[in-house]
Amino acid sequence: MPGDVLLLSNSRPPGGAEPFAHAREVLASHLGGRAVWFVPYALADHDHYFAWVRRALGDGIDLRPLHREPDPAATAARAEAAFVGGGNTFRLLHDVRRLGVLDALRSAPDCRYTGSSAGTNLACPTIMTTNDMPIVDPGGLDALARVPFQVNPHYLDPDPASTHQGETREERIREFHEVNDVPVVGLREGAWLHRTGDHLALGGNTARLFRREQEPAELVVGTDLSWLLPRPTSS
Repeated sequence: MPGDVLLLSNSRPPGGAEPFAHAREVLASHLGGRAVWFVPYALADHDHYFAWVRRALGDGIDLRPLHREPDPAATAARAEAAFVGGGNTFRLLHDVRRLGVLDALRSAPDCRYTGSSAGTNLACPTIMTTNDMPIVDPGGLDALARVPFQVNPHYLDPDPASTHQGETREERIREFHEVNDVPVVGLREGAWLHRTGDHLALGGNTARLFRREQEPAELVVGTDLSWLLPRPTSS
């Protein structure tokens, strides 16, 4: 059975609460008791980012800086748990590919994976449903495929009072489905997806499920989405 996966929409909860305050319980159950290698490449200042997340998570999680390892790829290949932070998804994919960390994580399916924002995008088959600007060419859009569907973190509902004339998030996902037939889960702020074994559930906040040629479905906290996962094969 592949390692469990926790995919957070965001690290900073609404209302000015402490980082990860909305998800402390699920993070503790998902990562506690393991050496957790933090992957900071979505932001430019790796040391500052690691220190910020380390303080936010507290002493209950053994967080370690992957970027300080002499061979990050070799460490990632042996990791029992990895936490991939947010920032710019294109920079993240570019750097993990360049450093060999992408292939290392692919070769370690039992590694317990946590992603936030850009780190959540990296867990999908591709990064096509990120909200980020392509500030660097990542050498391809294929990602880890730790889940078989796409996620749109920081999902925003259309605001009928807005004067913005560009595409809404919903319209952009519909554009994605004009040429792709992969479900997309739009995670609102404070929401997460937690896969344990062959079970997948929504936690923290509501979300929306988008499928090609179907109307979006509203998802409440606790919704069982296990049907989105591949069925276990019998031996």
